[in-house]
Parts: sequence; structure tokens; C-alpha cells
Amino acid sequence: MTETRTLDAFHAQSPDDVLDTLSTGRSGLTTDEATRRHAESGPNRLPDPPKPSAILRFLSHFHNVLIYVLIASAVMTAALQHWIDTGVILAVVIVNAMIGYIQEGRAEQAMDAIRDMLAPRSAVLRDGQRVSVDAAELVPGDIVLLEAGDRVPADLRVLEARGLKAEEAVLTGESVPVDKGTESTAQDVALGDRASMLFSGTLVAAGTGRGVVVAIGIDTQIGRISGMLSRVQTLTSPLVTQMDRFARWLTVFILIVGGALLAYGSFVGHLPFSDLFMAVVGLSVAAIPEGLPAVLTITLAVGVQTMARRNAIVRRLPAIETLGSVSVICSDKTGTLTRNEMMATSLAGTDRVYSVGGNGYAPEGAVRWREAEAEPDAHGLLMEFARAAGLCNDASLRDHEAGWRVEGDPMEGALMALAGKITGDGAEPFRQWTRSDSIPFDASHRYMAVLHHDHAGDAYIHVKGAPEAVMALCADQRTAHGGSEPLNADHWHRMVEELAAEGQRVIAVATRSVSPDKADLDTADIDGTLTLIGLIGLIDPPRTEAVAAVEECHAAGIRVKMITGDHAATARAIAELIGLKNHERVLIGSDLEMMDDTALADAVVETDIFARTSPAHKLRLVKALQARGLTVAMTGDGVNDAPALKRADAGIAMGLKGSEAAKEAAELVLADDNFASIAAAVREGRTVYDNIKKVISWTLPTNAGEALTIIVALFAGMALPITAVQILWINLITAVTLGIALAFEPSERGTMRRPPRPRDEPLLTGALVWHIVLVSTLFLTAVFGIYFYAIDRGYDQALAQTMAMNMLVVLELFHLFFIRNIHGTSLTWGAVRGTRIVWACVLIVTSAQVAITYLPPLQSIFGTQPVALFDGLLIVAIGAVFFALIETEKQMRLAFRPPQTERGP
Repeated sequence: MTETRTLDAFHAQSPDDVLDTLSTGRSGLTTDEATRRHAESGPNRLPDPPKPSAILRFLSHFHNVLIYVLIASAVMTAALQHWIDTGVILAVVIVNAMIGYIQEGRAEQAMDAIRDMLAPRSAVLRDGQRVSVDAAELVPGDIVLLEAGDRVPADLRVLEARGLKAEEAVLTGESVPVDKGTESTAQDVALGDRASMLFSGTLVAAGTGRGVVVAIGIDTQIGRISGMLSRVQTLTSPLVTQMDRFARWLTVFILIVGGALLAYGSFVGHLPFSDLFMAVVGLSVAAIPEGLPAVLTITLAVGVQTMARRNAIVRRLPAIETLGSVSVICSDKTGTLTRNEMMATSLAGTDRVYSVGGNGYAPEGAVRWREAEAEPDAHGLLMEFARAAGLCNDASLRDHEAGWRVEGDPMEGALMALAGKITGDGAEPFRQWTRSDSIPFDASHRYMAVLHHDHAGDAYIHVKGAPEAVMALCADQRTAHGGSEPLNADHWHRMVEELAAEGQRVIAVATRSVSPDKADLDTADIDGTLTLIGLIGLIDPPRTEAVAAVEECHAAGIRVKMITGDHAATARAIAELIGLKNHERVLIGSDLEMMDDTALADAVVETDIFARTSPAHKLRLVKALQARGLTVAMTGDGVNDAPALKRADAGIAMGLKGSEAAKEAAELVLADDNFASIAAAVREGRTVYDNIKKVISWTLPTNAGEALTIIVALFAGMALPITAVQILWINLITAVTLGIALAFEPSERGTMRRPPRPRDEPLLTGALVWHIVLVSTLFLTAVFGIYFYAIDRGYDQALAQTMAMNMLVVLELFHLFFIRNIHGTSLTWGAVRGTRIVWACVLIVTSAQVAITYLPPLQSIFGTQPVALFDGLLIVAIGAVFFALIETEKQMRLAFRPPQTERGP
């Protein structure tokens, strides 16, 4: 193992010297040795940044305008020797801080769990085989395989490089990607000039390569100069920030009103200052929604955790709000709408088409021609197909208990399985061949080329890629008997159309022999010199759950558009299977390039299938959709998808096949690359927004009702129907229970049958303002009504105030059940049944009210008296009437609301 003092010298050593120093080879470490080194060196992870102590975290919850107001009030009440009031105020302050502290801890746990889910994985060589491991498990001496879009998981000494470039701005400030190679550099060169090194945390901008791990964790260059780079935002969002600002200004407004009332009561009403001051304290506590920002944060935390359980990982919190208004989802096809379990099913030669059997990635199955099994000895073309499929390939197959799995690209896994089926050599055909050089696949040229030498020393080039790209490189075509003839392009184009029309993804394979002494490969070696072997048709069946999810999105007014690099006929066949609208109309990349922005904005509305597209086309499509006022969610997986993901309203990266660059640019990451998870995330986004709206719609009217009760009493010059200490009690018990219960509400029925909400829709709409006015007025009427009823019956004032206090709590309980269904009726068995959390909160509040009303120790503290059974039933009956009134008003609004039409194209 290397010593720390040698870490800076690896760039100056040759690759072989580095491997010797690290006691490893080009085939990587063994599993046992990697386990031993991991135990010795620890995880490849930077230490967590220091966190404030538990005491400081708890004290931070007292840093709030409202808390300062309450503490000042407690000091004043103590000076006036209102010790009970002082105790209740301090109890409100402490309980509010405790709940904030507990929920903050839970939110941090949720974020920590999501950071673990976002932990990058790396392709490494272990026991000579390519495997995917958690980047935290890397150890010095591991051989790491990299391609464009990957985040470098540790400090690496480059062993192989093919057009390799790295973005190192995070470390060196250099904005231009840096070329990387295997040549040693001088020992004293600056960090940015160490071309033979790849540094942890940087991004591979282009090309492919291999490197050996020389430093991990805190020993890396970035580990020495920085702490942990956060991958998930702090749990907040523009909505929470907006509501926090609203609550602060409301606090200022209420304090001004309180000061005005204090002056009015003293100089006009000539009320005793002690009683007047306590009334103003009660008003302040009643009117200010002190728990609202905390409850909104809790609602977001619940939504984040629910999304994570559905494999949608939120990286940026505003995405939750955006998802509720998505009107278009632009999705990849392969792996997202389909199963991403490719299997070769057809081989098309010059005059023969073979069918391939088997299941999944298992390298077992028969190749048939004319209903009979085709033996490679009798069909020489099959071995040509096998060599091209098995050699022009970077994937590997592994036999797990759950079945055969591919390490690498799924299509290449299917080709490796095809080679194993033809040769009968299982998962490792042509293991005796040696790769000398390669041209990696790139979206710009759409093919991959490799140079191999066989066991006899002969050299061959094999190429695979998009049929148009590969045919452009070919001069002739292979015949069924092993000879060659001039290329018949028209024949091959017809074959591509036939295979693609059956929903198959089509690739072409070609070959040529070269001089045995050839050791490197460039584009000049293949341009116009290849012999076309034929076409390989692969299928990737649609996901069953994706079909249902597409239907659900359509019902929700969300249009689903497929953007794929596949052939138009293939895209059309898959689109028809999954139920996309307008599956007959397809635009291909060349069509998009001929359209100006105005024409594209018109065409993109009517078209749901875009084939043969490049990542650059995705960005234009996003802009075109947004130009029509639509809210766009876009999926992507490659480094070139990053601009489109950033531009989209909700960028969604693939967690399994996605590059680190795509994940960095996206707001959400799909842990399973499944379209159904996107639909589930949209549903949850709508649910979170609904629950936030419910919390606000419950909190503001109840607070306004409490405050109006005190204001009216003070201006009327009468005794308060509810004392200040009782107001404090109500806020202490209800605000920390009933409000939080709404954060856990499930989706309402019909959530995914409503059209998307407009993105610019304000949270405090006219309908919500009307609801606040209506409910607070009914609160005021009911509380004064029961208070005057008690006084009229000759009850003691303390009993009348007790009944008014219970009236207020009963109204809040009925209002809770009303607000649980803001888009539909609350008069259903499901609405009454509620959730366990709702009923638990109702039982807590009810038990607390029974205790304060009937237990003598609490009666002496809060000035209450026991309420007779008839009066208690009367209070509940008034609550039921209140519920009936607001429910009737809601049904009237719903009945006269104009029919909702689908938003979206």
C-alpha cells in the first residue's frame, strides 16, 4: 500500500511503476484483496461537515420574531404577577421549540437517507471482471473504467485514454475541459497540468479511459482543500420561504394592531392595564401562525420521503412544487418506457433472415432459419455476426441467483448473449482475442469500432452502430457463402424498415481484416473500407406499469412525448404499444433541423414521437414547449442531456443508466429509470402542494377567527369570551397537532384526473381569501353565540368562557375534517374514516379539552368550570351545523364551477 507522502508523485511515474507501487495489475484487484484494503483504508468518503451541537440546534428554534414577542410577554406578565399566564406562555415557547427540534432532526434523517440513495457507483475491475460497486467501496489499487458523463470517484492515475477530457473547474478553476493521457509529467508541475491524473469530484467531459485509484477520501486533492460537497439541498423551497416571509409581515401587522388596541383600551375604554395587556397577548398569539413555516417544512419532508420510497429522489426542493403543475413529460424510450432488457431476435444477412431464441440476457438459445436450427458450421455468416457482436462490446454478463444480469450497456449485454448463443462459449466468447485499440461510441458519429488480434496474430476491425452510419463506411456486403459483393443500400434500407416496423431496435455490424502488425485505430482505417455483415434486430418490450402510467398521465391532462434516438418505425411501434396519442405522426431529427423556432413550436404540440434525435434536439424541444406556455418535465441520462435537463422546468435524470453529469443537472433522479416512477412523482407533487394548501387553508381562518373574537370584544368594551391564557392553551394544543396531521394526508380521489394547475397560480387565491373571511366570521358568530347563550342562562362568567373555549376547539376539529377534501365532497365514508394520524390528533385534542374542563387542578390554572352534558352536546351540534354550512358552500362552488378542460397540448 502507498504511503501518504508518495501521493503527489504518481503523475510523474509510468503506469507500470504506479501499478507496482500499489501492488495491483491491469486486471484489477481480487475481491478478497479489495475487502482487506477496504478494512485497512476505510470508506472512500469525505468526512461529514461539522454540525452544531444538539443544544445549539435546540436554542436556534428560539431565534424567531414571534418567540421574542412571547418571551417579552412572559416577562411582562411575570412583572404583573400573572404567574399562571407566564407559565403557559413559556410552555408554548418550549413546546414549539421542541417540536421544531424533533421535526428538524427527522428532516435531516430524510436528507441523509437520500444522500445515501444518490451515492455514485463506479465500474471497476475485480477478479478481472467488470463490476459495478458503490464509490465508497473503492480502495487504492482498484482499476476504474470511465466514460463521458461520469464523475471521477477518487484520485486516479490514467492507464488508458481514448479522447479523454475532464472538467476540473471544481478543483482548479479551469473552465475548459482538460485533455488526459497516460504520459508521465514532471514531478513539480502545477495541479492543473497533471495530464496523467484524474481527480476526485471532477467530471469526464468526453472519451473513455481507465485509471488506477491512488488516493481516496480525505487523501484526495479535493479532500485536502474542501469539506463534503452537498448533493441535496437544505429542506426548504420558494414556497416555504414565501410563507415564512408572509408570517413575519403578518406578525408585524398584528403587533401594530395590538399596540393600537392597547392604546384604545387604555385611553378610550379606560380598561385595567393588566387585563388589557393580557388580552393583547392573547390576540398576538391567536393571530400569528407561529407554527406555519415549521408545518410546511414537515409537509415537504413527508413528500420527499414518500417520493424516495417510490424511487423518485428529490435533489432540489422546488421540484416538488413544479411537479404539481407539469403539463408535458418528455421521456426517453429505452429503459424508461421499456424494460431495458434487450434481446437480439433477428439477424438479417444479404439474402437470409435468422430468428434468435432465448430469454433475457442468458447466453443460451437457438438460432433458426426456415424453422430449422442453424448451425454455425453450415452458416458461416453466423460466426461473423458472433465476432462482431462479442468483440465490439464493453459489457459483461454475470449469472446471479435472480438470473443473468449485464454489467454495462443493456444493448451490448444482449449482443454478448447473442455471441454466446452462436458460439456456445457462454458469457465469455472470444476470450482468447486481444483488443489493441478502439474508437468509442459517440453521438456525433453513432458507431463503435475495435481492433483485435486473434490467437494466431491476425488482426480484424469490427464496427457496430446505427445502420445509416455503418453503411456509410462500407464498400461491399458479405454474402451467405462467405464472399462479398457490392453494397446494395436500397435492400438494407428496406430491411431496416421491416425490422423497425416490428418494434425492433436495429443496428448494423461490419468488419475488415488489416495487417497483423497494426496496433492503433483511427477513422481513416474504416472510412469506406468495411464489409457489411448485416443487421441485428433487438427488442426491448414496454414496461407493463409504464402503459398504465401513461394512461394515468393522459387522464391528468399531462401529455407524454417520446424522444428517442431509435429509428422512426421502432419508435412508432413502441408508442402504439404504450398508448401514446398521435402515434402515427413521427418527427425525426432531420425534420427538426429544417424547422425554425416558430414552426417547431407549432409542430411540437401535435407530435408525441420524436425519433433519430440528438441531445441538442432535446434542448430545442424543451424551449419550443415552454414557448407555448407549458410546464415541461424532461428525462435524460447522458452528459449531453445536461443543458436540456437544466432548461426543463423539472429535469429528471436516470439513476441506473444516467451519468453523474445528468444527475447534477437534474432536480429529480429516478432510482429505477421507470416511467411509472415519474407518474408517481407527479402524483406526489400534486399531493404535497394540496397538503400545503390544506395546512394554510386550515391555519389562517382559525387564527383569524380567534383574533377577531378578541378584537370585537375589546372594541365592544365587554369581557373577553375566551381569556388570554385559554387562547394560549388552544394554540398550544391544536396548532402542534391538528396542523401537523394535514402534512400526512394521502392523495385525494381524482388527484390524477385534474388538469395541471397553472404555474403562476398564487397560493393565496381569491377563493382562499373568501374562505378565510367566511370561516372566521362563522367562528366569531358561534363563539359569541355560545357565550351569550351561557350568560343568558345565568351561568357564571368562567363557565361561559369555558363553553366558548370548547366551542372554538370543536369548530377547529370540524374545520379539519372539512379541509381534508378541498377538491371534492367531505360527506363520504372515506372522508369520515380519515387516517390514523388524524384520529390520533383528534383524540389528543379531545382528551386535553376534557382534562382542562373537568380536572380541578387544571380548572384552577385556566379558570375553567365543568360543562353540563346538554351544553356539551349543544356545542357539538353547533359544530355540526358549522360543518354543514361550509360544506354546502363548497358544493355550491363546485356545482357552479365551469367544466375543467385539459391544460397541455
